[in-house]
Amino acid sequence: MTLLNLKNLCSCAMSGVLMITAASTVLPVSSAMAQVRALPDFTDLVEQVGPSVVNIRTMEKVASNPAQGGGLDPNMLEFFRRFGLPIPNMPNGPGGQRQAPPGHGQQQPEDAQPRGVGSGFILTADGMIMTNAHVVEGADEVLVTLPDKREFKAKIIGADKRSDVAVVKIEATGLPAVKVGDVSRLKVGEWVMAIGSPFGLENTVTAGIVSAKQRDTGDYLPFIQTDVAINPGNSGGPLINMRGEVVGINSQIYSRSGGSMGISFSIPMDEAVRVSEQLRATGRVTRGRIGVQIDQVSKDVAESLGLGKPHGALVRGVEKGAPADKAGVEAGDIIVKFDGKPVEKSSDLPRMVGATKPGTKSTLTVFRRGSNKDLTVVIAEIEPEKSVAKAEDKPSKSQEANQAQAQALGLMVSDLSDAAKKQLGIKGGVQVDAAADVAARAGLREGDVILSVANVAVGSVNELESILARLKSVKAINVLFRRGEWAQYTVIRPNR
Repeated sequence: MTLLNLKNLCSCAMSGVLMITAASTVLPVSSAMAQVRALPDFTDLVEQVGPSVVNIRTMEKVASNPAQGGGLDPNMLEFFRRFGLPIPNMPNGPGGQRQAPPGHGQQQPEDAQPRGVGSGFILTADGMIMTNAHVVEGADEVLVTLPDKREFKAKIIGADKRSDVAVVKIEATGLPAVKVGDVSRLKVGEWVMAIGSPFGLENTVTAGIVSAKQRDTGDYLPFIQTDVAINPGNSGGPLINMRGEVVGINSQIYSRSGGSMGISFSIPMDEAVRVSEQLRATGRVTRGRIGVQIDQVSKDVAESLGLGKPHGALVRGVEKGAPADKAGVEAGDIIVKFDGKPVEKSSDLPRMVGATKPGTKSTLTVFRRGSNKDLTVVIAEIEPEKSVAKAEDKPSKSQEANQAQAQALGLMVSDLSDAAKKQLGIKGGVQVDAAADVAARAGLREGDVILSVANVAVGSVNELESILARLKSVKAINVLFRRGEWAQYTVIRPNR
């Protein structure tokens, strides 16, 4: 395009028409162009929130050893530690911790060495500061630097690894606290801004949009996904909306290089505040549990069970003696409500239960064999996960029974002995001795125990045969089976 043409384009656009110079055709400006929105200006937000964002440096005491070289920029330590990379010029032990050099039992003098850098923001005017748990984890000393360059030693009030939220305290007053926003008002596509210390570069401002909400990357946190540039050192800093409110804590990134790739995750502020209140009150977080192993409900299973749309949490197993077991929850149940609130997907249930105070009586609504049933459960306090011991000995097999209908599906089954049922903790069921044809394609295999078919409990091979005989015209048959410690559904589609 020549300079003359460019001038024509500019002058015509200003007068309300667009000239296509090649054909000298005059067209009206589209209505879409008239509605183009201007890009946001973040300057006021930076002035408003910037004074509340702090830099956090952590120190650890290590045995001094002149032979260890070192010389690494302290601001890079967060990068290496956060992503599990070996630290240059530093022998590393388990977890990236520096090990003392070999010697004759002589104790080495301890020096405070930089451990990492991160960000945080002021919650209250009297010095309460929120950050990520991984920022302060393992630190012997925490140093907080305010935007006005004042530096304070901070005390760790509490840290919660499950949510990655921590609260530290500095001795100061009259500090500019942030305003906490309402996460429920946050919309996908909305502009947001981050302030932090990537690679130790304090008061760095980046911006982008909310890419998604309710991202399931953890049991207890529905993360906010953004395309805001977040890098090591931004951890613990605030995610800010256009009203100058903090709506999240920048916590994780998806990256193949260690740097920003346009996918960042922030802890929703409502979840973070709930955790911080417990940390400030008791120094720890208590969460509820009911003792179930759950899974998603697939579309095929939902249709075959008569559930309608796929929703709820499928119970694959119930911990013996746990609150759910005492309440009467069974493997194969689908939990569709918790205290009257709908469970849309399986990941909703741990959050609902986890947010409930231990000792509370709650109501579980389960979908079982075609109808809903309310069960009362007393919430227990969550504890470290226990490894479940697997039974090494298989249940004994009964003699082969008449099973023409099962064989038509590719199944060879046998009755379970009373000893086997007691060992497995079940009242009925039949064992799969072999699976082929449509049964194998549905995922069944030798050793599985079929508990119900088409929403009807199976107690023996004869009962299974009777059920299958009544389902000759059915195109899809839901089967609840147990494999190891856990139960799950599959759908068999018979060859007709």
